[in-house]
Amino acid sequence: MDRKPSLIDRLKAKDAFLVGTWAKIPSLETVELIGHAGFDFAVVDMEHAPHSFQSAYQAIATAQAVGLYAMARLPDRSGGAVQRLLDAGIDGLLVPRVETPEIAADVTAAMAFPPLGSRGMGYTSRAARWGLDSAADYLERGRNHVMRGVQIEDMGALERIDGILAAPALNAVFIGFGDLALSSGLPGSHPTLRGLEAKVLAAARAKGVPCGTAVQTPEEAVRCREAGYSFVMISADTTLFAHAARRLMDDTRNALGR
Repeated sequence: MDRKPSLIDRLKAKDAFLVGTWAKIPSLETVELIGHAGFDFAVVDMEHAPHSFQSAYQAIATAQAVGLYAMARLPDRSGGAVQRLLDAGIDGLLVPRVETPEIAADVTAAMAFPPLGSRGMGYTSRAARWGLDSAADYLERGRNHVMRGVQIEDMGALERIDGILAAPALNAVFIGFGDLALSSGLPGSHPTLRGLEAKVLAAARAKGVPCGTAVQTPEEAVRCREAGYSFVMISADTTLFAHAARRLMDDTRNALGR
């Protein structure tokens, strides 16, 4: 059975721009809804949502079954969940709060097979279709077709971006403006942060590394595409549900004159 182009291959294509959303609710139905709504990918949020490994595993399989690429944001930068998520066949991983080149090199090395990294071989796992794929294909996909990304979320990381991008196994970055705003004391739209954003995008482009971020509106997504991002997460399943529910209830109250 042929596989579709990998997530990282899509992101590295010229003029690539993929749109996904955060999957925070540990429910297979919400992941299916994200896929049927037409998103390109879903990001299972294990840092800021109550996903266990089991719910993440099920979300990965469900996402891929409805045509989504499956990504996960790790619970932390310790790397404890990396091997099992890769064995689950995930398309890409994001590591939060990566502040130094040394951390970037260590956490992304855990995602790559030797000689580039230290990932262990799990040939009878879902990532190799339970051993039905050839070992050569399994290793080639693991080496070349998994997104291994880190999140840039504080001012120190921005200042060290060239060293972070030099991590041998790294092939994607994500700018987290929420934590950047907290660490800098500046709003995300402040000219200082926008200038640093441009620096990161230029450095990533020079290395051939796709860059992503999170947005809340279509207008912000357009700005990001024009700025040179390759992917964005727009909103989240929880936010979409909450806003739709409130809007419907407000409209119903207005219609009833309440």
